[in-house]
Amino acid sequence: MTLLVDDVLRPALAEAGLPGEAIGLVRSADRAGARALVSLPRLVPLVIIRGSGPATAELTRIAAGNGVQTLAHAEGGGVLYVDERADPSLAEAIVRASLDRLSVCNRLNLLLVHAALDPAPLVDVLRDEGVEAVFDASPAHEWANDPERVASVTVRAVASREEAVSLANDETSGLAAGIVTEDESAATAFLDGYRGTAAFWHAPTRFADGHALTGAPETGINVGWAPGPRGPVTYRDLWLRQLRVVGDGTQRR
Repeated sequence: MTLLVDDVLRPALAEAGLPGEAIGLVRSADRAGARALVSLPRLVPLVIIRGSGPATAELTRIAAGNGVQTLAHAEGGGVLYVDERADPSLAEAIVRASLDRLSVCNRLNLLLVHAALDPAPLVDVLRDEGVEAVFDASPAHEWANDPERVASVTVRAVASREEAVSLANDETSGLAAGIVTEDESAATAFLDGYRGTAAFWHAPTRFADGHALTGAPETGINVGWAPGPRGPVTYRDLWLRQLRVVGDGTQRR
Protein backbone atom coordinates (compact mmCIF):
# COMPACT_ATOMS: atom_id res chain seq x y z
CA MET A 1 0.00 0.00 0.00
CA THR A 2 2.88 2.37 0.76
CA LEU A 3 4.33 1.87 -2.72
CA LEU A 4 0.89 2.32 -4.29
CA VAL A 5 0.35 5.66 -2.56
CA ASP A 6 3.89 7.02 -2.93
CA ASP A 7 4.81 5.74 -6.39
CA VAL A 8 1.46 5.54 -8.21
CA LEU A 9 -1.41 7.55 -6.76
CA ARG A 10 0.39 10.70 -5.63
CA PRO A 11 2.46 11.04 -8.83
CA ALA A 12 -0.70 10.49 -10.89
CA LEU A 13 -2.45 13.31 -9.04
CA ALA A 14 0.54 15.59 -9.56
CA GLU A 15 0.56 14.84 -13.30
CA ALA A 16 -3.12 15.81 -13.41
CA GLY A 17 -2.36 19.12 -11.71
CA LEU A 18 -3.80 18.08 -8.35
CA PRO A 19 -2.04 18.00 -4.97
CA GLY A 20 -0.56 14.59 -4.26
CA GLU A 21 -1.08 15.18 -0.53
CA ALA A 22 -4.81 14.80 -1.13
CA ILE A 23 -4.20 11.07 -0.58
CA GLY A 24 -2.93 10.18 2.86
CA LEU A 25 -1.88 6.93 4.44
CA VAL A 26 -1.80 5.81 8.05
CA ARG A 27 1.66 4.29 8.01
CA SER A 28 1.07 1.84 10.81
CA ALA A 29 -0.59 -1.56 10.87
CA ASP A 30 -1.23 -1.23 14.59
CA ARG A 31 -4.86 -0.92 15.69
CA ALA A 32 -4.01 2.27 17.54
CA GLY A 33 -3.74 3.95 14.15
CA ALA A 34 -7.27 2.86 13.26
CA ARG A 35 -8.58 4.09 16.60
CA ALA A 36 -6.96 7.46 16.01
CA LEU A 37 -8.41 7.64 12.51
CA VAL A 38 -11.99 7.33 13.79
CA SER A 39 -11.37 10.00 16.44
CA LEU A 40 -10.78 13.02 14.18
CA PRO A 41 -14.17 14.39 13.08
CA ARG A 42 -12.77 17.70 11.78
CA LEU A 43 -10.13 16.02 9.64
CA VAL A 44 -11.79 12.70 8.76
CA PRO A 45 -15.59 13.04 8.83
CA LEU A 46 -16.26 9.62 7.23
CA VAL A 47 -14.41 6.35 7.66
CA ILE A 48 -15.19 3.23 5.65
CA ILE A 49 -14.34 0.31 7.89
CA ARG A 50 -13.53 -3.12 6.54
CA GLY A 51 -12.42 -6.10 8.58
CA SER A 52 -13.64 -8.69 11.04
CA GLY A 53 -16.96 -8.26 12.80
CA PRO A 54 -15.59 -7.59 16.34
CA ALA A 55 -12.92 -5.14 15.13
CA THR A 56 -15.40 -3.29 12.95
CA ALA A 57 -17.93 -3.08 15.79
CA GLU A 58 -15.29 -1.68 18.15
CA LEU A 59 -14.17 1.00 15.69
CA THR A 60 -17.77 1.91 14.89
CA ARG A 61 -18.46 2.49 18.60
CA ILE A 62 -15.35 4.66 18.97
CA ALA A 63 -16.27 6.63 15.87
CA ALA A 64 -19.82 7.26 17.11
CA GLY A 65 -18.44 8.57 20.39
CA ASN A 66 -16.25 11.03 18.50
CA GLY A 67 -18.83 12.19 15.97
CA VAL A 68 -17.24 10.41 13.01
CA GLN A 69 -19.60 8.78 10.52
CA THR A 70 -18.80 5.28 9.33
CA LEU A 71 -19.76 2.83 6.62
CA ALA A 72 -18.92 -0.57 8.03
CA HIS A 73 -18.23 -3.59 5.84
CA ALA A 74 -17.83 -6.60 8.10
CA GLU A 75 -20.44 -9.20 7.28
CA GLY A 76 -21.46 -10.86 4.06
CA GLY A 77 -22.47 -14.15 2.56
CA GLY A 78 -24.77 -14.74 -0.39
CA VAL A 79 -28.04 -16.69 -0.15
CA LEU A 80 -29.46 -18.77 -3.00
CA TYR A 81 -32.94 -20.26 -2.89
CA VAL A 82 -33.70 -23.06 -5.35
CA ASP A 83 -37.47 -23.10 -5.82
CA GLU A 84 -39.46 -26.23 -6.56
CA ARG A 85 -40.03 -24.88 -10.10
CA ALA A 86 -36.35 -24.30 -10.78
CA ASP A 87 -34.61 -25.58 -13.89
CA PRO A 88 -32.15 -28.13 -12.42
CA SER A 89 -29.36 -27.41 -14.91
CA LEU A 90 -29.68 -23.67 -14.36
CA ALA A 91 -29.60 -24.10 -10.58
CA GLU A 92 -26.44 -26.18 -10.85
CA ALA A 93 -24.82 -23.59 -13.13
CA ILE A 94 -25.61 -20.74 -10.72
CA VAL A 95 -24.28 -22.66 -7.74
CA ARG A 96 -21.06 -23.31 -9.64
CA ALA A 97 -20.74 -19.68 -10.71
CA SER A 98 -21.25 -18.59 -7.11
CA LEU A 99 -18.11 -20.39 -5.96
CA ASP A 100 -15.39 -19.15 -8.30
CA ARG A 101 -13.80 -17.48 -5.25
CA LEU A 102 -14.31 -18.62 -1.69
CA SER A 103 -12.73 -15.84 0.38
CA VAL A 104 -15.05 -13.05 -0.77
CA CYS A 105 -18.19 -11.80 0.96
CA ASN A 106 -20.57 -12.18 -1.99
CA ARG A 107 -19.89 -15.86 -2.63
CA LEU A 108 -22.56 -18.48 -2.01
CA ASN A 109 -22.79 -18.99 1.74
CA LEU A 110 -26.28 -20.37 2.34
CA LEU A 111 -28.02 -22.69 -0.13
CA LEU A 112 -31.75 -23.08 0.50
CA VAL A 113 -33.46 -25.92 -1.39
CA HIS A 114 -37.21 -26.47 -1.53
CA ALA A 115 -38.14 -29.58 0.46
CA ALA A 116 -39.83 -31.10 -2.61
CA LEU A 117 -36.47 -31.28 -4.40
CA ASP A 118 -33.62 -33.74 -3.99
CA PRO A 119 -30.57 -31.66 -2.97
CA ALA A 120 -28.13 -34.40 -4.02
CA PRO A 121 -27.34 -32.97 -7.51
CA LEU A 122 -26.51 -29.59 -5.96
CA VAL A 123 -24.42 -31.22 -3.26
CA ASP A 124 -22.57 -33.02 -6.07
CA VAL A 125 -21.83 -29.63 -7.66
CA LEU A 126 -20.40 -28.42 -4.37
CA ARG A 127 -18.26 -31.52 -4.14
CA ASP A 128 -17.04 -31.04 -7.73
CA GLU A 129 -15.94 -27.52 -6.75
CA GLY A 130 -14.07 -28.84 -3.73
CA VAL A 131 -16.66 -27.42 -1.33
CA GLU A 132 -18.22 -29.22 1.64
CA ALA A 133 -21.99 -29.14 2.17
CA VAL A 134 -22.75 -28.45 5.85
CA PHE A 135 -26.29 -29.31 6.94
CA ASP A 136 -26.17 -28.37 10.62
CA ALA A 137 -24.63 -24.88 10.61
CA SER A 138 -26.23 -21.59 11.54
CA PRO A 139 -27.50 -19.65 8.49
CA ALA A 140 -25.62 -16.63 9.84
CA HIS A 141 -22.21 -18.31 9.87
CA GLU A 142 -20.04 -16.77 7.14
CA TRP A 143 -17.65 -19.35 5.74
CA ALA A 144 -15.53 -16.75 3.92
CA ASN A 145 -14.37 -15.56 7.35
CA ASP A 146 -13.65 -19.07 8.61
CA PRO A 147 -10.09 -19.85 7.48
CA GLU A 148 -10.28 -23.39 8.83
CA ARG A 149 -13.36 -24.29 6.74
CA VAL A 150 -13.58 -21.64 4.05
CA ALA A 151 -14.44 -24.33 1.46
CA SER A 152 -17.91 -24.86 2.95
CA VAL A 153 -21.52 -23.93 2.18
CA THR A 154 -24.49 -24.25 4.52
CA VAL A 155 -27.31 -26.30 2.94
CA ARG A 156 -30.83 -26.26 4.33
CA ALA A 157 -34.20 -27.54 3.15
CA VAL A 158 -37.11 -25.08 3.34
CA ALA A 159 -40.82 -25.72 3.02
CA SER A 160 -41.67 -22.63 1.01
CA ARG A 161 -40.52 -19.45 -0.66
CA GLU A 162 -41.79 -17.53 2.37
CA GLU A 163 -39.53 -19.52 4.67
CA ALA A 164 -36.56 -18.85 2.38
CA VAL A 165 -37.23 -15.09 2.40
CA SER A 166 -37.65 -15.12 6.17
CA LEU A 167 -34.33 -16.88 6.69
CA ALA A 168 -32.54 -14.53 4.30
CA ASN A 169 -34.02 -11.48 6.02
CA ASP A 170 -33.75 -12.51 9.65
CA GLU A 171 -30.81 -14.90 9.88
CA THR A 172 -28.21 -13.54 7.46
CA SER A 173 -26.25 -10.32 7.02
CA GLY A 174 -28.57 -8.88 4.38
CA LEU A 175 -25.83 -8.63 1.77
CA ALA A 176 -27.50 -10.43 -1.14
CA ALA A 177 -29.95 -13.20 -1.97
CA GLY A 178 -31.11 -14.85 -5.17
CA ILE A 179 -33.78 -17.21 -6.41
CA VAL A 180 -33.79 -19.85 -9.14
CA THR A 181 -37.28 -20.52 -10.49
CA GLU A 182 -39.19 -20.65 -13.76
CA ASP A 183 -42.22 -19.18 -11.99
CA GLU A 184 -42.14 -15.42 -12.59
CA SER A 185 -44.69 -14.70 -9.87
CA ALA A 186 -42.56 -16.60 -7.31
CA ALA A 187 -39.46 -14.70 -8.40
CA THR A 188 -41.26 -11.36 -8.13
CA ALA A 189 -42.54 -12.22 -4.65
CA PHE A 190 -39.03 -13.23 -3.56
CA LEU A 191 -37.47 -10.03 -4.91
CA ASP A 192 -40.19 -7.92 -3.31
CA GLY A 193 -39.92 -9.69 0.03
CA TYR A 194 -36.15 -9.67 0.46
CA ARG A 195 -34.89 -6.61 2.37
CA GLY A 196 -31.16 -6.97 1.74
CA THR A 197 -28.97 -4.75 -0.40
CA ALA A 198 -29.18 -6.78 -3.62
CA ALA A 199 -31.68 -9.36 -4.92
CA PHE A 200 -31.16 -11.64 -7.91
CA TRP A 201 -33.24 -13.85 -10.16
CA HIS A 202 -31.28 -16.41 -12.18
CA ALA A 203 -27.95 -14.77 -11.32
CA PRO A 204 -25.25 -15.52 -8.72
CA THR A 205 -24.80 -13.20 -5.76
CA ARG A 206 -21.21 -12.70 -6.91
CA PHE A 207 -22.65 -9.78 -8.90
CA ALA A 208 -23.15 -7.93 -5.58
CA ASP A 209 -20.01 -5.97 -6.29
CA GLY A 210 -19.42 -2.30 -7.04
CA HIS A 211 -17.44 -2.85 -10.21
CA ALA A 212 -19.76 -5.57 -11.52
CA LEU A 213 -22.91 -3.50 -11.00
CA THR A 214 -21.69 0.04 -11.71
CA GLY A 215 -18.32 -0.23 -13.43
CA ALA A 216 -16.66 1.71 -10.60
CA PRO A 217 -14.19 0.48 -7.96
CA GLU A 218 -15.89 -0.51 -4.74
CA THR A 219 -14.97 0.96 -1.37
CA GLY A 220 -17.12 -1.50 0.54
CA ILE A 221 -20.61 -2.92 0.86
CA ASN A 222 -22.87 -1.23 3.39
CA VAL A 223 -25.58 -3.53 4.74
CA GLY A 224 -26.89 -0.98 7.24
CA TRP A 225 -30.43 0.40 7.42
CA ALA A 226 -29.67 4.11 7.76
CA PRO A 227 -30.47 6.40 4.81
CA GLY A 228 -27.49 6.95 2.54
CA PRO A 229 -25.28 4.74 0.38
CA ARG A 230 -26.31 1.10 0.74
CA GLY A 231 -25.10 -2.04 -0.92
CA PRO A 232 -21.89 -1.77 -2.97
CA VAL A 233 -20.55 1.73 -2.31
CA THR A 234 -18.28 3.38 -4.90
CA TYR A 235 -16.65 6.81 -5.05
CA ARG A 236 -19.72 8.03 -6.96
CA ASP A 237 -21.77 7.60 -3.77
CA LEU A 238 -19.42 9.67 -1.61
CA TRP A 239 -20.38 13.27 -2.23
CA LEU A 240 -21.69 16.27 -0.32
CA ARG A 241 -24.71 18.25 -1.46
CA GLN A 242 -24.89 22.01 -1.26
CA LEU A 243 -28.07 23.96 -1.99
CA ARG A 244 -27.65 27.47 -3.42
CA VAL A 245 -30.50 29.95 -3.37
CA VAL A 246 -30.62 33.36 -5.08
CA GLY A 247 -33.51 35.44 -3.77
CA ASP A 248 -34.98 38.91 -4.12
CA GLY A 249 -34.58 40.01 -0.53
CA THR A 250 -38.02 38.86 0.60
CA GLN A 251 -38.93 35.90 2.75
CA ARG A 252 -41.47 34.55 0.32
CA ARG A 253 -40.71 31.15 -1.12
